[in-house]
Amino acid sequence: MAAVQKVPDIVVGRLPVYLRALQVMAAEGREITSSQELGERLGISSAQIRKDLSYFGTFGKQGTGYRIPDLIEHLRRILKVDRMWDMILIGAGNLGHALAQYQGFTPRGFRLVAIFDNDPEKIGRPIGPHVIRDVQEVPEFVRSHQIRIAMIAVPASAAQQVADLCVEAGIRAILNYAPIHLKVPKGILVQYIDPAIHLQQMTYYLGNES
Repeated sequence: MAAVQKVPDIVVGRLPVYLRALQVMAAEGREITSSQELGERLGISSAQIRKDLSYFGTFGKQGTGYRIPDLIEHLRRILKVDRMWDMILIGAGNLGHALAQYQGFTPRGFRLVAIFDNDPEKIGRPIGPHVIRDVQEVPEFVRSHQIRIAMIAVPASAAQQVADLCVEAGIRAILNYAPIHLKVPKGILVQYIDPAIHLQQMTYYLGNES
């Protein structure tokens, strides 16, 4: 197996997409698939899929295809989601409430264990099975529970300060929903989710249709 750091980021980014499609196939009762079929479902060439998977070894057999359960297990191990990752959420506004109640994290290997906010009116209130904690508790909680992942769902004006707090506490990976680019030390992983950016990309093409 190739060292993870030598695998292009764009390839790593496609692996969860493959995993999701395979899990859908498994839910449909499928046992076998091919790179051709997987590619048709995802709009990716079969050659690209085979090349991506080749970074991690040899999967499937020519003329036979891939056993879906086996490939799912391989991808889960590669992505390190064959275990459960505990994570925290900072920000208990409307978006934070939606994230706290989202049921899709746990089946994919992630467990929300605590929610934090700085609003005195929100602290102590429940969201689902969680009670909102004071954001000042983040460092102690992260260290005592060995948390490595945080989701940030705060206003842009507060996101950098929250990110700094997370990094100082020992967080190694941040999923940022705030519409701002974060400055973090080298080695800290950050992923951004900003729906407006994707909408603006689509309107570029829609505008060219008129």
